[in-house]
Amino acid sequence: MSVLTVVLALFAALSNAAASVLQRRAAAQDEDRAGAVHTVVRSLLRLVRDRYWVAGAALLALTTVLQAAALAVGSLAVVQPLMASELLFTLMIGSVVFHRPPDGRTWLAFVALAAGLALFLGAAAPAPGHDTATAGRWGWAGLALFVVVTALASIGSLVRGAPRAALFGSASAVAFGGTAGLLKEVTGRLPQGVGAVLTQWPPYATAVVGVISFLLLQSALRAGTLAASQPALTLGDALTSVALGWALFGEQIALGVRVLPELIGVALIGLGSVGLARAPSVHGAWDTAPAARDGPGPAGRNQEEGGS
Repeated sequence: MSVLTVVLALFAALSNAAASVLQRRAAAQDEDRAGAVHTVVRSLLRLVRDRYWVAGAALLALTTVLQAAALAVGSLAVVQPLMASELLFTLMIGSVVFHRPPDGRTWLAFVALAAGLALFLGAAAPAPGHDTATAGRWGWAGLALFVVVTALASIGSLVRGAPRAALFGSASAVAFGGTAGLLKEVTGRLPQGVGAVLTQWPPYATAVVGVISFLLLQSALRAGTLAASQPALTLGDALTSVALGWALFGEQIALGVRVLPELIGVALIGLGSVGLARAPSVHGAWDTAPAARDGPGPAGRNQEEGGS
């Protein structure tokens, strides 16, 4: 696990967190329209005129570049779990954007998540695998990803509020995990030459799955608060990527006596994520208050009076 891989992955997580907060800032005003993908597309036509959403989209592009660079020098089993630190960055940046700083309980959840992440990666010591996937395995992996994403999104469309945000966040997480795997496949083939890579299927599959992931993310952001969607998004992405790293690229994590600290690390990550979702400083209207505050009418004044 090289220092360069860690630095690039953490910067990618920071960029992605800022993107989520800014796009949630824009999408919070569009929550009531959350629904199917075609509804998301119509909503995007409105959101592209919002400066927060445009800035978030630019940061998502930067995230892709940083993530690709990290995957070019490191493994999925290292890069994507480190991307789980996005949740920490999300709450820190969101506290500035939404003017509600974390309280003591939230900081405790921060510590649990960070400690769990460090413990898991330290104990697992992910070993690099192949630069490209084992021949013939992408077909089965693609089918499994399609089934899981479709099931999560279908169930999510049947519910409302926080469950919808969590389910669409989970679907987006699995899709983003697949995007990361495809991105690693592309970077692994780059030694063949850019021209040769562009005649093969991975770059185009990456683009298609990336767009699907993006649309699912918009559905999650519009369905409910970051507290509901972000834990599912970050943890689901990490777990999907570790599985794909093992199944496709032959990446291995240490087992045996190290299983116990690995499980403790995963448990701490889970507890930290749940704690963040339930913390008073990020519960309820934490990331919707500014939308109301921006309005000149009574609703904005009431939010300011009630949220203090």
